[in-house]
Amino acid sequence: MSELPAWSRQDGYGVRFEWGLTGARALGPGCAVLVVIDVLSFTTAVSVAAEAGTRVFPYPARDSTAADFAVSRNARLAVGRSAMSGAHPWSLSPAALRRAPAPDRLVLPSPNGSAISAAVEGIPVVAACLRNASAVGRWIVKQGWGTGDRPVGVIAAGEHWPDREVLRPAIEDWLGAGAVIAALAENGAGPLSPESTAARAGYSGIPDVPGLIGDCASGRELAAIGFGDDVAVAVEIDSSAAVPVLSGDSFHDAAGSTPARRGGFGAAQEHAASADQSW
Repeated sequence: MSELPAWSRQDGYGVRFEWGLTGARALGPGCAVLVVIDVLSFTTAVSVAAEAGTRVFPYPARDSTAADFAVSRNARLAVGRSAMSGAHPWSLSPAALRRAPAPDRLVLPSPNGSAISAAVEGIPVVAACLRNASAVGRWIVKQGWGTGDRPVGVIAAGEHWPDREVLRPAIEDWLGAGAVIAALAENGAGPLSPESTAARAGYSGIPDVPGLIGDCASGRELAAIGFGDDVAVAVEIDSSAAVPVLSGDSFHDAAGSTPARRGGFGAAQEHAASADQSW
């Protein structure tokens, strides 16, 4: 890809916002940290796994190479929602992950969130969603990021139309990004770029975020294939204290909120719901 133009970087702002893989490539080189939001369902699934102490390896393709990658990392492989079984209970479904035993290491293929997470090298990448937006905002500001000279790039992953060629801006990711930007601003980050200001206003102006996401195109898509529970997990707003940060090629909880293992993802969620949210 040719170098992106200077105007695309949103220079001078402490909090910047863009869409998709190209947006990450535009903002990443000029930022101190990149925040990726893929609410339905990559980053929500990462938050559930991180709560249980699982290291999550993002992988950008759902093909035979994912299995080889999992073997190379001595990790379990998350399969497609329709391919789950007793032997393979892990998938991109956050609700299914919560019911499954928590492995030490899990490869989570995703052509959106995973691909964006690996798009920029040399800076930390944080997986955020509606469940951990406030925790992520507080943690980032505590690192000294979110200023004009150490900016945060917030990336809404979006979806793709069935032809896989064209980005579909997804309302759930717009709202998730707005929640993170609102948390950053509340903790002193800024100034906000015009793009970030609009995303924050979009989130703050919606009185019923869970209801809106449940009835949006992506929410209806999941409900139609029998995974409405994934939407319910995704809209557990600020229920999680986990801050999954990409270290090397895997996400781990950098906030130190991960509980001792007590049998699986579900037990970890019980702990996270009552965890102290301050660091």
